[in-house]
Amino acid sequence: MPSYDQSALSRRAFGGAVGAGAAAAVGLPAAAEAHERPFRAAPRRGAKRPNILFILGDDLGWADLSSYGSPHISTPNLDRLARQGVRFTDAYSGSATCSPTRFSLYTGRFPGRTKGGLAEPIADKSVGLEPTHPTLASLLRDAGYATALIGKWHCGYLPDYSPTKSGWDEFFGNFGGALEYYSKLGLGGEYDLYEGDVREGDAEYKDLRYYTRILTERASEYVRRDHGDKPWLLNLNFTTPHWPWIADGDTEESAEIVRRIKAGEKGALWHQDGGSVEKYTEMVQDLDRSVGEVLKALKKSGQERDTLVFFASDNGGERFSYNWPLSGNKASLQEGGIRVPTIVRWPARLDGGQVSHEPVFTPDWTATLLEIGGARPNPAYKLDGTSLAPYLLKGEELAERELFWRVRGERALRRGQWKYYRGKGGKDQLFDLAADQREQADRAADEPKRLAELKAAWEKTDKGLLPYPAA
Repeated sequence: MPSYDQSALSRRAFGGAVGAGAAAAVGLPAAAEAHERPFRAAPRRGAKRPNILFILGDDLGWADLSSYGSPHISTPNLDRLARQGVRFTDAYSGSATCSPTRFSLYTGRFPGRTKGGLAEPIADKSVGLEPTHPTLASLLRDAGYATALIGKWHCGYLPDYSPTKSGWDEFFGNFGGALEYYSKLGLGGEYDLYEGDVREGDAEYKDLRYYTRILTERASEYVRRDHGDKPWLLNLNFTTPHWPWIADGDTEESAEIVRRIKAGEKGALWHQDGGSVEKYTEMVQDLDRSVGEVLKALKKSGQERDTLVFFASDNGGERFSYNWPLSGNKASLQEGGIRVPTIVRWPARLDGGQVSHEPVFTPDWTATLLEIGGARPNPAYKLDGTSLAPYLLKGEELAERELFWRVRGERALRRGQWKYYRGKGGKDQLFDLAADQREQADRAADEPKRLAELKAAWEKTDKGLLPYPAA
């Protein structure tokens, strides 16, 4: 298996105008700017195949962490993780909602390559991630990894779809897109906490404590466990800070939502009459504490140096999120809907205190982890992501490429600093993200040739994807 101890190759000059413009526009706290330096690989450093701890927050906005500029949310554990690793300023999710992004992570491909990925998001039992499709977990498992998924799955329901049918040795968590944090009731009033999936209903796991606490305990136990000589992959998918807006201890609010669900009120779980900036802040800070607990367990296990820890959100923020200076939020292909906080730490191979302004997105991380883990993609299912291993570990320059997104009614493509975007109004727009992260200065009239090129590139990729079913 590769150890990445090769001699130094070419190293990318930092950021250029794009990176400098992005850093200036973000307006990070002075403390964040002071400890960060431009990313540089350490190519002469060797290491064994790492454990992989892949953590996702749910609907966490790009600037919801203090290390990303939030003025009112304190996230010391995730900020520490950033100081110990690499923080990405221009990292994107694979889509603008929960399940399509998870499809793009698990398959390494655009969501539109698969029928299940067309649901934005999955809301019933009609579609899911087909067990025959190779996944990050199945490919790493075949390469010798132990695999587990703890938390939110949201890629299909029992009896046809589940993590243990798609490459994860173990599963503990919820199948749907959301659940009430105490009762574990889902959108349809169903109980949605499972351990494994022997047969539908047989694997229900009864625990009525606050969900984030349960997931934190389970993940901490997993990283402390003796896995023998096997490296491991743990996908830890929190539901925090996704609605309903219930923090640890909010038992009265929980009981009221449960009452409404049991009374048959559709949409009660959406909690559209609840929440606040203060409550959201409490939930994000609880997520930060929970990640800190898992990382503490990892350190005590003695595996910290040889574990690659990845943290991001599954898509942009929602109602109470802080996304400044980005426009848009979850479900939109504007920057606020798809640009997400992203941190990578691997002490054995990556120096800490670094920042990268390279544009990257979810399928890239699939390709990256497969390469680092010594797993080969299935040639019948070509990856849409680019492995970042040569950039991160050998210092190779990332070639300019295109990041593509498609959701119903919207389209977007980024090439370098330029972004092509068409929203639900149907107007083709062009933005220079180096100068205008907020996407307010439409350059389409000034750059008609560039607009035409990016639009044609988007349409070329789109032709290779499945069409959306009739609404």
